[in-house]
Formats: sequence, C-alpha cells, structure tokens
Amino acid sequence: MANHLDLEEQEQLDQFKHFWSQYGNLITWVLIAVLGAFAAWNAYEYWQRSQATQAAAMFDEVERSIATGDVAKVERALSDMDAKFGSNPYAHQAGLLAAKMFYEKGNLDATKKALTTVAEKSSDVGYQAIAKLRLASALIEGKNYDEAMKQLSGTVPKEFEPMAADRRGDVLALQGKAAEAKAEYVKAYKGFDDKSGYRRLVEVKLNALGGDPVTNPVTNPTTDVANKDASAEQKK
Repeated sequence: MANHLDLEEQEQLDQFKHFWSQYGNLITWVLIAVLGAFAAWNAYEYWQRSQATQAAAMFDEVERSIATGDVAKVERALSDMDAKFGSNPYAHQAGLLAAKMFYEKGNLDATKKALTTVAEKSSDVGYQAIAKLRLASALIEGKNYDEAMKQLSGTVPKEFEPMAADRRGDVLALQGKAAEAKAEYVKAYKGFDDKSGYRRLVEVKLNALGGDPVTNPVTNPTTDVANKDASAEQKK
C-alpha cells in the first residue's frame, strides 16, 4: 500500500514538473505583471493623495493671501499653484476666488489672466463655464466685445445656457444690434426659473429694447428683418 502511494505521489510530482516546465515561465511573468500593476496602482493612489494634500495646502495659502488683500502676494501664490498643480481642481477653485478679488480691486488684467487659465486648463465643465462667463463680463467691461462673444460662443452645461444667452444679449445690445440682443434675452428669460430674480433683470433689459417675452417674443432676428423689408415693399 505504501509503495502504491509512493508511486502515485511520484507520478503526480512528475506531472507537475512537466506542467511547470511548459508553463512555469508564463505563470511567473503573469504573476510579476499582476503584482507590478498592483504596486503601480498603489503608488499612483499614494501620489494622488499626496498631490491633493499639497494642493489643498497651497489653496489655503491663496485664501489667506486673498484675506489680506495683497494683490501681488495672491498673484505669486496663484502662479506657484498653477505651476505645480495646474490640473488639480483646487487650482481652479483658487483661480476663481483670486479673479473675484482682482476684479474687486479693479485689476482687469489679473482678472482676465486668472479666468483664462481656469477656462483653458480645467477639465470640469462647470468650472470652465463659470470662468468663461466671468471672463466675458470682464471683457465686456473693457469693451472687448468680439473676444467676449468668443468666450460665449461655445457650448456650456444646460444650467449655464440662460446666463450665456444673457451675456450675449449684453454684447449685442452694446454693439447696437437690438434685434439680435432681444433674441438672446428671450432665450435667457425662457431658460431661467419663474422665481429667479435674474429672470426679472433679463425682462427689464428686454423691455428696454422694446421687447416683451410674454406678449411679443423675439425668436429669430433674421426673420424680423425680413418681415420688415416685406412690409416696406407692400407699402410701396
């Protein structure tokens, strides 16, 4: 009986040796690859946590600098943060906060620079939209209407569409394009919630141009112009 078991064990051992001679190297490399991927993933997770911690610390520094009202110090802190953590959401939040302070201080150049950085570098569509809308406002104030329209011409998340339309209306109104401005204001008016105070502001702008979103909505300025031309021809 013992001899039988010894022979059976020897046969199993021989089979294992044969199997290992055929597939041993492959199994070893697969294990190395799996363990290597696991180690790389852990290292990446650690790096991300480390980056987030450092970015958060620099964000705090930007906030403290903003609290002091020192524009030069905020610019330096923001520049350092952008250089080291430009793709991190903390950097985009810092850029929006800094831009607000720059604007309140009357520094439009610094405002535009901070907002442009967020608009171009952020992978978050919400941050991008906020930056573009605020940048457009700064450009409008600087009477750079063409550049403002460029910022407002791209697609934005649905919740930001009414605000983008309102800004486009502002630009067109300032350019003397009343019909086009009214069309944009109507889009904005319809996009805002009934209870929104912003909607009332848009209605005031629309009324100032002779438009009414309820009784006389403007939907296509090109059609309006064509209708006026046709009416003039009929009168002739």
